[in-house]
Amino acid sequence: MNYWLMKSEPQTYSISDLDRDRTTIWDGVRNYQARNYLRQMQVGDLAFFYHSNATPPGIVGLMRVVTPEVIDPTQFDSSSPYYDPKSDSHSPRWYTVKVEFVKVFPRFISLPTLKQKFSPEELGVVKQGNRLSVMPVTEAIAQRILALAQ
Repeated sequence: MNYWLMKSEPQTYSISDLDRDRTTIWDGVRNYQARNYLRQMQVGDLAFFYHSNATPPGIVGLMRVVTPEVIDPTQFDSSSPYYDPKSDSHSPRWYTVKVEFVKVFPRFISLPTLKQKFSPEELGVVKQGNRLSVMPVTEAIAQRILALAQ
């Protein structure tokens, strides 16, 4: 099993939305490095749900990958903000995963707290200028995050 951190703006899609929906396709990722990370995910991998562009931003909960290698349907929808006219159904450019809700953490872990507890080499989200919406997390770091969340 691998661990990941996946960002979403809570006004767009929050941990509460995932709790309500139970599962969702993590669509709309339009960065090639983040897409490549999504393509590495496997069934059972766990991902920290990070609320970005919030006051303050931080890790709010946990989700699990239930279906890997999902073709992101928003790339073909011309009315979607994630539409990609260069992508076609025979050669899609954007892939994602389907995730399921696991839990909301008892303790919210704010970005300032993450910066105090982890170096940029340990946890990419604390690196200044890091804009990736999906990133890997080592098991050792994941265990430390899980302990902070309790």
